Amino acid sequence: MKALYKKSFALTDRGADDLIRSSITVFFTYFINMLPAMLLMLFFDKTLLSTGRDNAVYYVVSIVIIAAVYVVLSLEYNSLFNATYRESENLRIDIARNISDLPLSYFSKHDLTDLAQTIMSDVATLEHALSHAIAKILGFAGFFVLISVMLLANNLKLGLCVISPIVVYFVLLLISKKVQTASFHKSYEKRRKNSDSFQEAIELQMEIQSFGMADDIKKKLYREVEEGEKIQISSEFVGVSIIGLAGLILYITHILVIVVGTILLANGEINILYFLGYLLAGIKIKEGAEANAMNLAELFVVDSAVKRINEIRSAERQGGEDKELSEFDIELKNVAFSYDDNTEVLEDISFTANQNEVTAIVGKSGCGKTSILRLVSRLYDVNGGEILISNEDIKNISTRTLFNKVSIVFQDVTLFDTSVLENIRIGKTGASDEEVKRAAKLANCEEFIEKLENGYDTLIGENGANLSGGERQRLSIARAFLKDAPIIILDEIVASLDVDNEKKIQESLNKLTKNKTVLIISHRLKSIQNVDKIVVIDNGRVESEGKHEDLLKTSKIYKDLIDKTALAENFVY
Repeated sequence: MKALYKKSFALTDRGADDLIRSSITVFFTYFINMLPAMLLMLFFDKTLLSTGRDNAVYYVVSIVIIAAVYVVLSLEYNSLFNATYRESENLRIDIARNISDLPLSYFSKHDLTDLAQTIMSDVATLEHALSHAIAKILGFAGFFVLISVMLLANNLKLGLCVISPIVVYFVLLLISKKVQTASFHKSYEKRRKNSDSFQEAIELQMEIQSFGMADDIKKKLYREVEEGEKIQISSEFVGVSIIGLAGLILYITHILVIVVGTILLANGEINILYFLGYLLAGIKIKEGAEANAMNLAELFVVDSAVKRINEIRSAERQGGEDKELSEFDIELKNVAFSYDDNTEVLEDISFTANQNEVTAIVGKSGCGKTSILRLVSRLYDVNGGEILISNEDIKNISTRTLFNKVSIVFQDVTLFDTSVLENIRIGKTGASDEEVKRAAKLANCEEFIEKLENGYDTLIGENGANLSGGERQRLSIARAFLKDAPIIILDEIVASLDVDNEKKIQESLNKLTKNKTVLIISHRLKSIQNVDKIVVIDNGRVESEGKHEDLLKTSKIYKDLIDKTALAENFVY
């Protein structure tokens, strides 16, 4: 049962346990809610059948019922709402933990706004369903089965009059599930697309304003919101129409009980108390059925959110074990890779980047250089061949172990809206302030940090908006210094910087790469001419490798790159 709840409603272990408890509580709540009707039956028994009972019995029974209702409703509230809010917290933490374990390839195929919506909006949808619908449906289902058995056992004919219309009612709702779910899913997908459009409009404000597109984007967003409203209204109309039409069947319950009950009463098969009892039972069960029709509709609504959460949980993870790595030569053997199943980016790549050396990867744009760095750092996994570190295929090494041994400095630096100190500390979260400042000094960051209003405690804005490109890049290098990993990966880190910043960053890199295994990509070929090894990539293959002077003689592609670089540097407007 617990496993079924977890799968059906995307719950954690604790959430599934809480749902079982709340369903049981709701089950008893339905029975307790029948007690006032039973008290009324006692009253009818006295007044209609002249059964002699002291009035004190009614007072005592009334007090007991009030106390029982109070206790059960309190338990129901705690099990439905308090437990639900706790599960919302656990669920968001669980989803975030799952997302953190996903490989980079997952994020390249899924929209980040969509992931954020799953953590916030989908969990909120599930939260409401847990507190208002799911447990009540499950509790009512158990109550309905048991009360049906009791009613049928006492009088088969009247029992069928009460139960049959309700069974037909729920069967029709379940049959309509496909129609309702499809309608709700269409509305769900439209809301996600609208969220993505708004996110895009916010992130691209600079481009939108600079190209005079504000009015067009505004009209587009209004149009998408209106389309979303129409789809939402249509979705709600489908649900209400189906529930409303099916709801007419419930009123047959009263008609059947009255007609059949009157006949049985006239034939002397039952007394008036039986007749009234089944009529009251029909009224109470009908009320429960009507209330749970909306709950069932909400269950259909939550179906899309549950599928999305389960999709994240079931996404393929990168395997591997925690291992001790002692040597840090990186050997690529016949590596093949594609971002999808159709276009191969790398084909039969083989070379070795030795420890205590700097290996540069060069080639035309789109030849696969960055893909190699992503594979070495295991942000993606190879489709064929193998990459060895310490003579171990990195597919057999856990990403935790590998990431601890690799520092990556990207061309596009990601910074957080916090202080300079904390942004650098990301390289080693347990580092002391003194260690962070030492790393900043090695990366030549002190020069600009001292000019900031609050020095290391200065907040740098969203993604370092208050810093220049060169300053942001140096903070990234400071992180790498702080981490002090034996493998350094550098991806076009000076491509968009001016000469002054490039010089400062080059000085930082000369310190950072000592005694490391270094892989570097750079379009500025002058900066890599003195490295230990240059690997030339052409159309996803190794065209040649060696030192600068040798490649000028043996590699047509490398010489062509050098010549074009010289032409670009000498170009005058």
